[in-house]
Amino acid sequence: MEGAVPAALSTPQDTGPDTGPRATGPAGGAVAGPDAAGHRDAVPSPDGTRVAWISDVTGRPRVHVAPLPANGPVRGTGTVLPVDGITHPDVTVLTWSPDGSRIAVQVAPAGGDRTRLVLLDPAGGPSREIAPTAAAVSLGAWAPTGRRLGVTICGSGGDPATDGYGAGTACLIDVQDGSSVVLGTGQAAVVQAISADGRRVVLRTGRRGRRRLELLDLRTGARDRLVGGPIGAFTATARFGAAPGTLWVHTDAGREHSALLAVAVGPAADHRIAPARTVAARPDADLDHVVLDPSGTHAALVWNAGGHSELEVADLRAGRRRRLPAPADVLTAVSFTRDGTALLATGQSPGVPPHVTRVPVDGGTPTPLLPGASWLPAPRPERAGLTGEDGLELAGWLHRPERPGDRPGPALLWLHGGPESEERPGWSPLIRGLVAAGVTVFTPNLRGSSGRGAAFARADDRERRHFSINDVAAAARHLAGVDGVDPARIVVAGRSYGGYLTLAALTRYPELFAGGVDICGMADLPSFYAGTEPWIAGPAYPEYGDPRTDRALLEELSPLARADRIGVPLLVVHGENDTNVPLRQAHAIHRALADRGAPVELMLLPDEGHEVLDRHTRARANDRILRWVLGTVGG
Repeated sequence: MEGAVPAALSTPQDTGPDTGPRATGPAGGAVAGPDAAGHRDAVPSPDGTRVAWISDVTGRPRVHVAPLPANGPVRGTGTVLPVDGITHPDVTVLTWSPDGSRIAVQVAPAGGDRTRLVLLDPAGGPSREIAPTAAAVSLGAWAPTGRRLGVTICGSGGDPATDGYGAGTACLIDVQDGSSVVLGTGQAAVVQAISADGRRVVLRTGRRGRRRLELLDLRTGARDRLVGGPIGAFTATARFGAAPGTLWVHTDAGREHSALLAVAVGPAADHRIAPARTVAARPDADLDHVVLDPSGTHAALVWNAGGHSELEVADLRAGRRRRLPAPADVLTAVSFTRDGTALLATGQSPGVPPHVTRVPVDGGTPTPLLPGASWLPAPRPERAGLTGEDGLELAGWLHRPERPGDRPGPALLWLHGGPESEERPGWSPLIRGLVAAGVTVFTPNLRGSSGRGAAFARADDRERRHFSINDVAAAARHLAGVDGVDPARIVVAGRSYGGYLTLAALTRYPELFAGGVDICGMADLPSFYAGTEPWIAGPAYPEYGDPRTDRALLEELSPLARADRIGVPLLVVHGENDTNVPLRQAHAIHRALADRGAPVELMLLPDEGHEVLDRHTRARANDRILRWVLGTVGG
């Protein structure tokens, strides 16, 4: 049943029972109990009368549609739009067609990475899938008429020995007759923007951290480079504005922090592209999000300033920017209302799950747009600095229990995924549950994280991976020195790349930890490359290394080769539907430890992939992790 809590999350391979100490809060329930429902990515219809958003109020993320009032909140939770023919059609991205007749959604079936593209009827009629036979399909931009849609189609085959392995094919699909036009092929290809006359298209391609933008003329076939070069960029997006000759480009190409640039493009006949003009940039902050208003004359800017979001509106004609109140610590999406008078901002904070707020552009008081944002008690994390073993300045967030014990207590070092990601003061039921149970949690941003500039994000690439593993040891030693922490009771844990770092740290610095939790982490890098999806493997070469030429490095960096050094208890958690970090990675590290009698448990999550998208499953997994931590180091 959709949204139901599975009867069990363990399998016969579990080496430990699904029992143990349960942390309780003031009401006596499980601290890491049911994850609060969240609402995100609210987008008004083109005529401004309705709003669509993604919510997991029913359990798994679905598209909801409701009338959009001129003022005040939406009544109820709206209508859930059906997605036909897909089991567990978890929606990750949505966008209205410019004519308002359809909502295009990217679906990750059961949280998996073989994404599908579906057109929904806003009135609740039957849905229609685009390119259903493709291995994976991802969503791009609509043409201004709503007749054509940019999509990227990925295949599961290909020769891993070639440079084109994992490349996707970007197309324009006519949503009425099904015909298509191929725009190009490349790593992580995405159709970014289509001009008002339908003649020009902006296409993004490139491996991770090496993105570039091209301007294509559909009539002549001419291609002109907009952003990129030998190094490329982490961020590279573009939109056509109100003026036909201007592209608004959001990128960090050639600079440390991402910014908003204006690029003047000449008539289609001469293909002239003027040097980019900086419109909005800051020396100390990344520009996270850029959204144009319906007229194309104003832009909403969301800055990441030391982990907290700051919100601005820029007048693109006058070149002025105005600060608006940010309705949450971390903003993950914004959109303009049709009349341009307000923003619909998705945000989260330590005590508030993802929710949507209406923010008046004139600087008025923000008000809730959607119901159900639960404000729960949660201590504010403290920003903490530390130094890597080579002297590089690092930072993170320290979450202290509100009522520390009379003697030093347990602690957990949490490592985020990515690694091109960042720990920020957002919503985390697991961290909240651990802290409520008396566990001090430290969430560092080690080298390779975003938010500190391009050089910092590239500081762990390939052979520099050793330095990021050393950073885990530096973070553990920093945590051991925090007042109230027992150095002998520190657990290291992380998800995805953070799970990899967890295993790597346990093999290289086993003396620093009393236990570890590996959530869908990579245990062996060569077999990860061999087993993951091609469109994930190909773009990852600059980050981890090229499996064709760097095999010795990948083997050296693989925790599985040193698994005999892991002697402390380890909990391995993995989605059964994960094809990003294949399930065999979990089985391999579990088997390596179990075969020699080391304390290890394996928890498999049915109907989940690399992302755990059912909030009931997520809550049960969090509770199991919390109880395992408390059973290992006390609380």
